Amino acid sequence: MSATVQTRAGVAGQLAELLEPLAGGELPVRLVAWDGSQAGPEGVPVVRLTSPNVLRRLLWAPGELGAVQAYVTGELDVDGDLRAALKHLWSVVRQRNLGGIALTPALVGRLTSLAARLGAVGAPLPAPASQARVRGRLHSLLRDRAAISHHYDLSNDFYELILGQEMAYSCGIWASDGPDYSLEDAQRDKLDAVCRKIGLRPGMRMLDVGCGWGSLSLHAAEHYGVSVVGVTIAAEQKAFIDRRIAERGLGDRVEIRLQDYREVPDGPFDAVASLEMGEHVGQRNYPVYTGALFRYVVPGGKVLVQQMSRHGKHPGGGPFIESFIAPDMYMRPLGNTVNLIEKAGFEILGVEALRPHYVRTIDAWHERFEANWPKVVAMMGEEIARVWRLYLVGSAITFEEGRMGVDQILAQRPAE
Repeated sequence: MSATVQTRAGVAGQLAELLEPLAGGELPVRLVAWDGSQAGPEGVPVVRLTSPNVLRRLLWAPGELGAVQAYVTGELDVDGDLRAALKHLWSVVRQRNLGGIALTPALVGRLTSLAARLGAVGAPLPAPASQARVRGRLHSLLRDRAAISHHYDLSNDFYELILGQEMAYSCGIWASDGPDYSLEDAQRDKLDAVCRKIGLRPGMRMLDVGCGWGSLSLHAAEHYGVSVVGVTIAAEQKAFIDRRIAERGLGDRVEIRLQDYREVPDGPFDAVASLEMGEHVGQRNYPVYTGALFRYVVPGGKVLVQQMSRHGKHPGGGPFIESFIAPDMYMRPLGNTVNLIEKAGFEILGVEALRPHYVRTIDAWHERFEANWPKVVAMMGEEIARVWRLYLVGSAITFEEGRMGVDQILAQRPAE
């Protein structure tokens, strides 16, 4: 890292003087402020502060949430490759062993004084329109529907731009490094793996819990000759799948219901699968979820749960994910989830780790997202586009660095 530029003039210089002690040394980024001033080393990511509202947001929501609010509204921006910039910041945090910023009275006083000098003091700014607003008792039926709708009812056309033909919004299995092997291939290989693991055969009846846009339900019916009931609480997903069922002539084999996983009345089924839905049921309700899976499968039947895992102090994924992407999500270490599935009465038949596959899956989604950036902005608006850019980039880094995992857990209800 080259020498820090000496001038401390302007907004950027004043901010640098305040932030460097907290950063454990010179800034890991170069600041460019709304008054044109600059501070920080050369050759590092450039962070642009386009409005005093950045400071106002950070005063009221210090840390990740305030920074994200400023980023998605365009009050804060990053030049060039966002992924490279975030990886650089994480690297500096680890090298310097930086923890969270402790908001001591002295620090609050200095922040407030600086904000006042820069014209950034005032009442809290409204939350960005893209930030989730869910109310009611945690994991009640109504609140769960609102939380799922915030993310999954965004726009079917938008998701088609990113997810591709299969519309599978979960980790694929990349069975080849060949140049002609695509995201669609990886998703089909994942769907085949699920169907094989739960032992699907023609004539069986399967339940798809949290069926998304129907990739598994349709694949199982078309290629394995089973009858499928899929349940979702996202109305846009059901509308999408119903159209595909009609297009493919599968109305006699696939039924999609707008139904909570706790309300399926007509089990048991010969096999059950649930792909990346268990993260949304919550910690307290997870035994309710696993108990439902146990009831919904016949004795001797198999259940596959594909689920993300996470260590650390943010089981919901952190302020950004919890506020903008998946409200009320809860993740835990893999071993804890396996233990809860066993407690429901299942025998665990196997666990397959897919973490490296998720890096490739998200990279493929991100590539399509960036290729369609003008369409995304025209379709969703720039704020939501910025939310998704940050979401895809941040998720890829999190899986790449092993701070989250994803696994297929195969279980069987004991035969009676």
